[in-house]
Amino acid sequence: MNFEAGSEIAPGATVRDADWYGSDLTGRTFERVELVDVDLTEALATGATFDGCTFRGVRFNASVWTECAFTACRFSRANFFDARFERCKLVGSTFDDCTFDLLHVERGDWSFVTLRRADLSGVTIEGTRMREADLEAVRLPGATVVSVDLSGAVLDGADLRRATLRGSDLGAVDPRSARLEGAVLDAAQAVALVENLGAIVTV
Repeated sequence: MNFEAGSEIAPGATVRDADWYGSDLTGRTFERVELVDVDLTEALATGATFDGCTFRGVRFNASVWTECAFTACRFSRANFFDARFERCKLVGSTFDDCTFDLLHVERGDWSFVTLRRADLSGVTIEGTRMREADLEAVRLPGATVVSVDLSGAVLDGADLRRATLRGSDLGAVDPRSARLEGAVLDAAQAVALVENLGAIVTV
């Protein structure tokens, strides 16, 4: 069913092919709603809540989300071109076959997210909690991942070439499986990676 952006949407409803371009979803609550091929280009929201929702083929291009919650949501074939998530909570959400060109994430809690094999080349993630996230074989060439809490994250086979990683927790990175050529690190991170190889660092 096609709903207007401002209409009331019951828990468990399905929204298909809706044009929500430039809509303001501030304060809205969506529970177990499935959005299919919905256009959220240039949408904005502060304090919106999406609980257990599914986004299939949804376009988030150039949208801005501030202090919103997307908990235990599933994103499939979604497009996040130039989208911004500021102080948002995405705990336990899963991303599958999505595109993330120019995505910007600032602070917030993305713990337990699944971004396995996602292409995050060139994205910016700053000051964000990503504890125990599944980032197996994630591709982050040229990305900015600064002051990110990656404790307990799965980073096997991660491609971190030319990424700026200063201040991020790299304790879960195995330098024998990750690609780190040209990555920008601080001294503490360099020591942590050497210790992950089994070496003993002395001063």
